[in-house]
Amino acid sequence: MPSTVLVGAQWGDEGKGKICDLVAGDFDAVVRYSGGNNAGHTIVVNGKKYGLHQVPSGIMYSDHVSVIGNGCVVNPKVVLEEIDMFEADGITTKNLKISGNAHVIMPYHKDLDGADEKSLGDHKIGTTKRGIGPCYQDKVARKGIRIQDLMDEKIFRLKVETALIQKNAILEKIYGLHTYTVEEICEEYLPYARILKPYMAETSQMLNNAVREGKSILFEGAQGTLLDIDHGTYPYVTSSSCCAGGAATGSGVGPGNIDRVLGIQKAYITRVGGGPFPTELTYAEDGGEGLEAEEGETLCQVGHEYGVTTGRKRRCGWFDAVIARYAADVNGLTDVALTKLDVLSAFDTIKVCVAYDVDGERYTSVPEHQVRFEHAKPIYEELPGWKCDITGCRSFEELPQEAQDYVAFIEDLAHTRVTFIGVGAGREQIINRFWK
Repeated sequence: MPSTVLVGAQWGDEGKGKICDLVAGDFDAVVRYSGGNNAGHTIVVNGKKYGLHQVPSGIMYSDHVSVIGNGCVVNPKVVLEEIDMFEADGITTKNLKISGNAHVIMPYHKDLDGADEKSLGDHKIGTTKRGIGPCYQDKVARKGIRIQDLMDEKIFRLKVETALIQKNAILEKIYGLHTYTVEEICEEYLPYARILKPYMAETSQMLNNAVREGKSILFEGAQGTLLDIDHGTYPYVTSSSCCAGGAATGSGVGPGNIDRVLGIQKAYITRVGGGPFPTELTYAEDGGEGLEAEEGETLCQVGHEYGVTTGRKRRCGWFDAVIARYAADVNGLTDVALTKLDVLSAFDTIKVCVAYDVDGERYTSVPEHQVRFEHAKPIYEELPGWKCDITGCRSFEELPQEAQDYVAFIEDLAHTRVTFIGVGAGREQIINRFWK
């Protein structure tokens, strides 16, 4: 199997965890290359649901290496909680490796994240308040604390002391919040270091050695294309490079060693937090009325659209083919996994956004200018629904003709073949068309 990037092709929450778990067995290593515990991947194994936030989904395969790469930010407490969860269920974590170059989320990062978000008032970004953004800010400012620093008490104390000079001043004088002492932080974090030390490794070297040995790697993306710091709907984005290109920088494996890019898309679209969303439907409880509110409620309820990490109700809308084409270009998609097709069984007719109307001008690509994208109105084409249960279908040919036509319509608009089709929550409820 060629080395592959698995990437979200919408605003996240597309079902990456399930697809990653499905294909991870074809690879020798699975690498999480960006983000932190602001991302949640849900997988179902033997009827049990696991919500993962830091550990790669490939952990379910005991003979594979699972890597938290240098492009990630790590909350040690969350990693240890997930390790304990797996070990308690008899799932070994002996092959989990954490890059020594990954940055550590500190207590003050979480405090600053929440305070910054609160200060924005009505212009909130929608951060998970997990400290991800402030941690990446310190990384870029060259003031961050890395996993390797955590393993050396002398260096860790020195770096914490230096950081607190600035962080305490901000916490106290700007936000009126609790400040920290070096001892307070060391008391919490140094025990983490002792437990995590066996997991730390020079992961870039390890992965490149694996490539030279002819082994294959699956790069597991977090969030989605429209949340990428460079290519997303800025400023309503995450703080990392979650597009396919981030796999190289976030792992230390050169792009020439990556052969395939699998984009994950829902058969409709959702997002969490603030920012533009052209196909968004309203909810009755939020003041929406008529058919649009009914459609929004149906997508949310039938699709169980609540965030794994936050528990927040997701914003829901019809499939956006303009975004699908954009994601295909930005990531260089070779394949698409279309998840939750079964949710659309609830509708008599199904809408697909094929273009935008921006102040009377038709756009078939995502407007680069932020204001234009915020003013974009969807131009829909309507397709017949199938109104029957498809959760038992195991091949493309078993799907109703209307469902087959819907998939073909999306392929044509997105210029990328649909390799997987999800028709339910279980591992076995995924139709494989072209994956080998």
